[in-house]
Amino acid sequence: MMDRWAIARLRPGLEAGARGLVRVGIGADAVTWAGFAIGVAAAVCIARQAFVPGMVLLLISRLLDGLDGAVARLTQPTYRGAFLDISLDFVFYASIPLAFAWADPERNALAAATLLAAFVGTGSTFLAFAVLAERRGLSSVAYPNKGLYYLGGLTEATETLLAFAAMCLWPRAFPIIAAGFACLCVLTVLTRLWAGWQLLAAPDSSSR
Repeated sequence: MMDRWAIARLRPGLEAGARGLVRVGIGADAVTWAGFAIGVAAAVCIARQAFVPGMVLLLISRLLDGLDGAVARLTQPTYRGAFLDISLDFVFYASIPLAFAWADPERNALAAATLLAAFVGTGSTFLAFAVLAERRGLSSVAYPNKGLYYLGGLTEATETLLAFAAMCLWPRAFPIIAAGFACLCVLTVLTRLWAGWQLLAAPDSSSR
């Protein structure tokens, strides 16, 4: 829901940073891998209850996630790069609730499992629609620069990062924050199911 707003404000800085990376010969895939590695480090910090360093690292990780697309657009976007980006993104997002479960299993495990199940719902509806939209030749007007059809929702990347930051700042409130965000994810799943049902309504003999 907030991604378009955030992207519009971050774009000038991301494009300037991307131009600097291109000048020194750093490609988009390298930025993607660096962002993922830092994201894994963030999860490790959180699992060890170093919550504020974990928050800083996860925000840096997502900054690099924005930079890789900007670098790709200045060089040569590839399907391989888009595949790598989205795959590692999903692993990163799953790693943070898991890290909180490791940090305090007794307090956090159930809420983390609930949130991870909700992430499966948001991820599967997102990717299933993207695959079928590609087959139907649909394109996103809201996110034309994405490597696949980006079907938005109530809980997009910006909202997820805000929730993760809140968890790191108030780690003992993790169960409440995670449960609340899982409910918002369920709403996202429902709205994506409805949107997909409407947008893919025309019959397609190749779809079954």
